Order: sequence, then structure tokens, then C-alpha cells
Amino acid sequence: MSQTHFYEVDIQWKAGRIGKLSSPVLEKTIECATPPEFPHGVAGIWSPEHLFVASINSCYMATFLAIAYNFKVEIEDFSCKTTAKLEMLDGKYLITQAEMFPTITLTHPDKDTDKAQRIVEKAKAGCLVTNSMKTEIRLIPSIS
Repeated sequence: MSQTHFYEVDIQWKAGRIGKLSSPVLEKTIECATPPEFPHGVAGIWSPEHLFVASINSCYMATFLAIAYNFKVEIEDFSCKTTAKLEMLDGKYLITQAEMFPTITLTHPDKDTDKAQRIVEKAKAGCLVTNSMKTEIRLIPSIS
């Protein structure tokens, strides 16, 4: 399998500050817009900021589950809340920090808790999305 992959996402402006994201390899589209905190922003629609945080969350989950599978750790449930901090630095908006709160329920907590804790850290180190950004990532896991 090649180690180089390409992903295409297209956007089509609809009106105002709203666009529609699509990909030639996906059936569903996603509306996105400027968030309501900014001039002419739109409430109730995914923003680039939400999509940025969703990329962190979804990549972390996929990486965690892949590593858990390789370590033969059975996961009963996985969820993760991630909150990102957007701030103005040197005249530019940056998402400077993201706090991740993964909640992991193990099928066999008596034997897998220590392994799961190591997997939490390995997933952070192996997440291609967070490895591609300069945002500081803080992990606050809950394992049971």
C-alpha cells in the first residue's frame, strides 16, 4: 500500500457566508458558514472552526481504535469531547489549544486499564491531524 494519499474536498458558495462542502468520493455534503461570533456569521451551521475540532476528534478516535485493536484491547464504548481555544495573537486568529476529554469504557477493565492508558498517549502521538498542526493538544482521559 502506498504511503502517499490524496483527499479532495470542494466548496460551492451558496449565499451570504454559507457554502456547501462536497467530495467526489462521498455521497453526503456539509453546509458550512462563518460562525456567528464574526460579522455576518450564521448560527446553527458547521463552521471552519467546528470542522477543525471535528478533524482532531475524528482522527484521534480512529487512531485510538486502531491501536487498541492492534493491542487486542476490547473497547465497549468510546466518546470524546474536544474544546478548542481561538484567540488573536500577533494580529492573527489562531486555535492555540485544544483540550480533549476521551471517555473509554473497556470490556475487560481489570486486565486492560494500563494498556488503555498507554494507548491514549500513543493515539495522541500517532494522530496525523494533530501532528499536522501547531495547536497545543491536552488530553484528560477517563478510562473505566
